[in-house]
Amino acid sequence: MSAAIPLSLIVPVYNVAPFLPRFLEGLATVQPATAEIILVDDGSTDDCPRLLAEFAGRHRQARVVRQANGGLSAARNAGLAVAQGSHVAFADSDDWFDPGYYERLLSLCLEHRLDMAVGNAMYHFEGRRADCPIFDDAPATGVIRGAEFLRHRLRSRSFLHMVWMHVYRRDLIESLRMRFVAPFIHEDVPWSTRMLLASERLMYDPTPGYHYRQRVRRFEPQATDRRLQLIVESSLHNARSLDEIAAGLHGDPELQQLLRWQLVDGALSIFHKLQQFDSAQARRECQRRLRRERLHGLLWRNAVDLRQKRRIARNYLKALAAL
Repeated sequence: MSAAIPLSLIVPVYNVAPFLPRFLEGLATVQPATAEIILVDDGSTDDCPRLLAEFAGRHRQARVVRQANGGLSAARNAGLAVAQGSHVAFADSDDWFDPGYYERLLSLCLEHRLDMAVGNAMYHFEGRRADCPIFDDAPATGVIRGAEFLRHRLRSRSFLHMVWMHVYRRDLIESLRMRFVAPFIHEDVPWSTRMLLASERLMYDPTPGYHYRQRVRRFEPQATDRRLQLIVESSLHNARSLDEIAAGLHGDPELQQLLRWQLVDGALSIFHKLQQFDSAQARRECQRRLRRERLHGLLWRNAVDLRQKRRIARNYLKALAAL
């Protein structure tokens, strides 16, 4: 691929064969002159490798990168390592997007010399209830700083960090040495926060064009406990990352306070996850680790109001009783 290609669209793929054909239908509408398509097969064991090979055989702008399973963050990093576009976007292969979605965001970036363009999406509940937009308000249009977009979303308690709603200037990613931290999941949280704070020029397109599938996942008890352990570890990592980011915002006390609220609000979900462990021993081991890592102290230090402090204290007392 030429270095002059406008967009690198990076797609991690892992065992999503039932959903991949619909995703590939949208991907097929991306014009070769617009984007290179980097399909990262993260060690799939189902029919995904065949589907990807067939797609790449029909579409000259697509390439398949194969690696041993390392998780979503590792797969995105593998795509970044070979990306050649002036801009970068990520898409998840169990979702789908409408024709022209990424082209619209890319056009904003090119026309207005943006560091970052932010789009909108629809929650897709697979028929369990009606789909609905992720962002249902209309913030100020025009070019703004990423910090102001973040401030607006955190004020309204309506910020979803998912990176597939964004197109980024690749030079900015590389100048910040940004990479996702494997093996953690939900790495969109610190990534999006850092990218927004670094973006001097951002625009928002409110038109939903991406469909975020809300899957019902079922696992065997042992697999459930392993996944819960990873979620807890990832949430702890995200809390520490946001703590570090917030500490650097001395010149913007309001945004610092908003980030601290977000840190505590997100990390409190850890205690709900603890109750979902099938194994009591696994639950106790996780609780001991959180105590060693001083999670409660981290949350207490960042709590912004009495309500958050009450929730932290209540969960601290429950954790003590469970040990």
